[in-house]
Formats: sequence, C-alpha cells, structure tokens
Amino acid sequence: MTHERIRFPIPQKELERRWQAIRAGMAQEGIDALIAQDGNQWLGGYVRYLTDIPGENQYIMSVYFPADEEMTIITSGGDPLPPAPPEWAVRGVKTRKSLPYFRSLNYTDPFDAEEICKIIKARGDKKVGWIGLGHFSAYFYQYLKDHLPQVEFVDATDMVDGIKAVKSEDELIYVRKCVNMQDVVCAALPSIVIPGKYEYQIRGEVIKILEELGSEEQLIMLGAEKMGARTGHFPPFYHNRRVDKGDQFFIMIEVNGPGGYYGEIGRTWCLGEPSRELVAAYETAFTAQRRAAALLKPGVIPAQVLEANNAFMVSQGYLPENRLFAHGQGYDLVERPAFRHEETMLLQAGMVVAVHPIAFNDKAYAFACDNYLVTESGCELLHKTPQEVLLIDC
Repeated sequence: MTHERIRFPIPQKELERRWQAIRAGMAQEGIDALIAQDGNQWLGGYVRYLTDIPGENQYIMSVYFPADEEMTIITSGGDPLPPAPPEWAVRGVKTRKSLPYFRSLNYTDPFDAEEICKIIKARGDKKVGWIGLGHFSAYFYQYLKDHLPQVEFVDATDMVDGIKAVKSEDELIYVRKCVNMQDVVCAALPSIVIPGKYEYQIRGEVIKILEELGSEEQLIMLGAEKMGARTGHFPPFYHNRRVDKGDQFFIMIEVNGPGGYYGEIGRTWCLGEPSRELVAAYETAFTAQRRAAALLKPGVIPAQVLEANNAFMVSQGYLPENRLFAHGQGYDLVERPAFRHEETMLLQAGMVVAVHPIAFNDKAYAFACDNYLVTESGCELLHKTPQEVLLIDC
C-alpha cells in the first residue's frame, strides 16, 4: 500500500498474518463469519486490526469478516458520493457499502443492521461471532438476533483478543515509533510549559508536535497546581488554569503514533523547587512501577502483579489500586490483558503493557506511567524519559 494519502500503512504481510490467524481460530470454533463495529480509535481497535482503516468521530464502521472470502465494509454515507473507504485504501475487501445512518438519528438505526442481515442470509451462515460485543449498539444487536433466528451468535472476542494482544515484529516497529515520539514531546516540554500560558495553550502546542511526528488521535490529560497541593490529570474540558512560577505541572500523554499504535507516558514538571512530599510520592510510584515490571514475564497471571503492587503500596502508606493500574496497548488505548482479578489472559512475549501506579495524599500526586514490552526473558522499558520529578528553569 503506497498511496500518497496514507501516511503510515501497515505492511501487507502483517495484515495477511492477522487474517490467517483469525481464520484459523474461526475454523477451530466452527465460525462462519465475524462482525466488528467501531467509531473511534481510542477504544475502537478491532475495525482497524482487520482493515488498517480506523473508525473515526463516531461515524460507525461495520466490518463483516467471513471465513472463506474477503470482507465487506459498511460506513456512513450514500449516493451521489462513492462508497467509503476509497477503493485505493482497502485491502482484503470484496464489497464497500455506504448508507446514510447516524447513531444520533434513531430512525436510521436499522440501516447498517439490515445490510449485515442481508449478507448473512445470502451466504447462509450458521454461526456468527461478535468481536467486542460491547461496541455494538443495542439496536444493531437486537435486530440481528430477531431477524436471524436460525443463526447461532457467539462472542468471539476472546479468540480475537488472544491474537491481537501479541504484537508481531512489524507491529513493534510502530509501537517503538510511538513511544519515541512521546519521549520527544517530553524533552520539548520545558520550552512549552512557561509561566503565563493557559493549560489549553500548552495542550495545543503538544498536539501540534505530536501530529507532525505521526500521531493520529490525541488524549492529553494534564493539570497545573501550586506546589504543596495535589494536582491531577484532567481531561481537555477543564484545561483553563494559567500556569505560574512555583507550579507543578502534570501531563499524561495518551496518544497513538505512526500506524495507529498507542503508548502513554505520565510525568510531573516543576517550575521551581519540588516539594519533599512530591519527590517522595514519585519515588514510591516509580519504585512500584519497577517492581511490577520485574514481574512481567510469560505465563504470569496479571492479577498476581496487581496483588503484589497493592501490598507494596499499602506497606508505604498509600492506598491500594482499585482502578486499572496496568493494561495492554496496541490499536486500543486500553486493551487486554488488563491487570485485574477478572482477567483470564496470561502474559506472553510480544505484549505491550502500560504500567502506571499512583501514589497520592493531600499534598502530592504522583502518577508514574511508562510502556514495557514483555519478552521471553522478562520485560523491556520502552520509554527513555527519566523516571523522576523533572525541573523547568524559569
């Protein structure tokens, strides 16, 4: 794929590797076809994994993936425009169909469901798998169940997740590009975070650098606060505080890079001398991260890492983690394995994991986040930004 409008296409051999692995899994489970549906990149990686084309801006894209022929893609659109995605952008696709449906227009809810229903009936599929059942609208799900009573619908997410979670060498090239891009931004922050700027202005400058380096979608969580108070990472709606001398500035860069692969990094910069409480909290958080990383080995149960982390944090006088303190990443900002007790997937070499323990009290907020690659012998820290409180001379 060399079209000038596609900046970072995934190699054809990588797409074929995925298709082959998924179809082998379908054959083992007797599945005739899979359906995926997404409308964003942050947590909508299944469509991209199958097609190398993302769903965006909640314009829902549906992919019908049969076991024995090429895919069908259904997108929002319609005549007189040609169907999307463009013909030169698709690989492994037999049919493209665009219909004027939007989830904000409830009377268009049947449009994509009807089309998928027609395909399944025409092919005579007997067993169809959902990929990421929670990604489908309730209407879409119920329509297919009601109109295809002869079809056995199964949840095929575990099968696909097991393939998607382990990154190939081709994929890891893009993962490394992503984390390197984030390190570059961290190195540039001392020239961006200066007194007098508003948080939203800093976010805008960071996004500009990221886009120039190949990022496609950006979630920038940040917060500035006086030293000795607890900051946090706020979403963009709350980025209206002006930075001043003596502040601490936290930023969580959760963005994808070239090719659509996600990484994330979190650090605090100080525009002056950091407080003892902040330094101590970060020392604990980074120690917790490194202790957790030492456990990232093939065959490990993620819940065991969570339990070890919580025992350490409590021993240091901090609260245990009841949120998601570590998780896989790839085409999704958060993907499996998740480090929770409910997770059934074991760690394997080739998994990319974000580890971000948190240590905070009423005077300090330390969120230590980096990406690691699980290898056959342990793990590799991917980010190069120093693991410490960082200073800005102003």
